[in-house]
Amino acid sequence: MSPLEPELRRDLANLAARGLLRRLRAIDSAPDTLLLVDGKTVLNFSSNNPLALAHHPELRASAQAALHSHGTGAAAARLIAGNLTPHRELERALASWLGTEAALLFNSGYQANVGTVSALVGPEDAIYSDQLNHASLIDGCRLSGATIHVYPHRDAAALARLLAQGQGRFRRRLLLSESLFSMDGDLAPLGALRDLAHRYDAILMVDEAHAAGVRGPAGRGLAAELGVPLDICVGTLSKAFGSFGAYVAGSAALVEYLTQCARSFVFTTALPPAVAAASHAAVTLAAGAEGTARRAQLQQVATRFADGLAALGLPAPRGRWSHIVPIVIGDATAAMHACEALLERGIFAQGIRPPTVPRGTARLRFALSSAHTDPDIERALAALADIRGLLP
Repeated sequence: MSPLEPELRRDLANLAARGLLRRLRAIDSAPDTLLLVDGKTVLNFSSNNPLALAHHPELRASAQAALHSHGTGAAAARLIAGNLTPHRELERALASWLGTEAALLFNSGYQANVGTVSALVGPEDAIYSDQLNHASLIDGCRLSGATIHVYPHRDAAALARLLAQGQGRFRRRLLLSESLFSMDGDLAPLGALRDLAHRYDAILMVDEAHAAGVRGPAGRGLAAELGVPLDICVGTLSKAFGSFGAYVAGSAALVEYLTQCARSFVFTTALPPAVAAASHAAVTLAAGAEGTARRAQLQQVATRFADGLAALGLPAPRGRWSHIVPIVIGDATAAMHACEALLERGIFAQGIRPPTVPRGTARLRFALSSAHTDPDIERALAALADIRGLLP
């Protein structure tokens, strides 16, 4: 037996003792509002599919056409022989939709963030990162070798103090934030971040993963909704667009530089052409009348759910709407007990534990979809009322 085995078993036992051992659930259906989870059909409140595009017939048709014309795989990195027509067409569509000079495809949001941050800054630079930024941004910071400053969540005043203290000490300074935070569903103060970037000659990079397609005119994201220009816009195609991959959008010089220097772009096989074609169809849908209607429906669903939570005496978004709604329980084991209790009642809202969220903030995370109906919301609220004793 390898000497590693007993150490791995010990570490796994330690995770289990702290309520942090995760398992892969068996999902045997398409990611719709009804989901077959571990052999049981339940209402799905766990998929990041807010516009319900993941099995849209136009996406399927576009993927099938590209599969017929271009095959199953790109067979090379983009800079070798993998720069196929569906990739180029999607990048042009993304830039046009966002109103930027250019856009560059990455194979995932994780690769987009890690590759972009580590390509743009190094040991002579500084990064200022929101405390609750996604792991992909955190890992990009670590790989860069830059000096990292973490500011309290959404605290622009604290960020301003850090920027003032570092004035003149670094070659380049990068401000990093999500726009709509993936685990809390709250919004970054993008206007204040833009002002600080101007004041301190910093670069503003924002990850719109959970806002792209969902917020703003034509679904262009929270920055567009607020009228805030970004130096670097990152988004994913795996959430509102129901496909896979990610993009970085900005100036032509930025995209050319990342094409040359972002290791997660350079050293990987390109996305399958069928995936790029499906994403193109999704962007077209989301930017058009159907996307507008689905966003309006999603906002109604989110408002109805928030009102129902408030009626139960549970924390709910007030004064804003969000399709990501956490119910923070605190203890990891207690959060999973609540998750399993909901699952027994036909509601799948996955329990989220550290390290995905900070210690002591384990939670149920509800991810709402425009396909959820009033009866779906009523059923979820009834299940929450039934397990009210397990909740804060």
